[in-house]
Amino acid sequence: MEPLGEKPGEAEGLRITPQLLKSRTGEFALESILLLKLRGLGLMDLGCLGECLNLEWLDLSGNALTHLGPLASLRQLTVLNVSNNRLTGLEPLAACENLQSLNVAGNLISTPGQLQCLAGLQSLEHLRLQDPLARLSNPLCASPSYWAVVPELLPGLKVIDGQRVRGSGSELYQLCRDLDSCPRPSSSAGPMATEAQPWVQPGYWELWPSPSSPILEEVCRQFRDAVQECLDLDRRASDSLAQARRALSPAETTSSFVF
Repeated sequence: MEPLGEKPGEAEGLRITPQLLKSRTGEFALESILLLKLRGLGLMDLGCLGECLNLEWLDLSGNALTHLGPLASLRQLTVLNVSNNRLTGLEPLAACENLQSLNVAGNLISTPGQLQCLAGLQSLEHLRLQDPLARLSNPLCASPSYWAVVPELLPGLKVIDGQRVRGSGSELYQLCRDLDSCPRPSSSAGPMATEAQPWVQPGYWELWPSPSSPILEEVCRQFRDAVQECLDLDRRASDSLAQARRALSPAETTSSFVF
């Protein structure tokens, strides 16, 4: 029997217990838990979490974790958030073969070698090591070679720190950076004139770079493609919502629908 006023898990010294998991999810069997949010509980030990064999979505952010050992048995895990902890290694995640999205911002990852264990995860596409909005980072992110080393070490990644590095949109981002780096046309300073001069240099309002610039043309093409993709997604979302409304309408006899 738990002492009065004590929450499940507190008697175990901030350790995950079956009682804690059942109280948070309402599930009687740990194998039945598919989604679990244990954010900001001050957890130091993952305890029996490895028994949640069918877990797919897990949020352990804002705790005091130093290791992830029990997660090695979670082969169905696809989304994991362990940001704002005290992790120095991610080795147990090498066994999470279905992992697609990983957030480890705000930990103690300091060298590329500590990410090497993720190289075998074929499904991993999203990785976050820093989050400027939440002021979370890792020592590795301060390295000048950070943006070159991580994509090389994990070439399967599509998004790093919220920035797309592969796939739709990544080429547009790089082209915009190339466009920004193009040298602006320089204006030669002529002799001082006695008559009034315009307040801007000649050619100031001209399109820059020139309309024939291949970089500008490619940027415009990529931008149009991105806009069209957004429109297509919006249309598909509207169709799915309309289908759901029809299926849930009392006037309909159908009891199920497919997105």
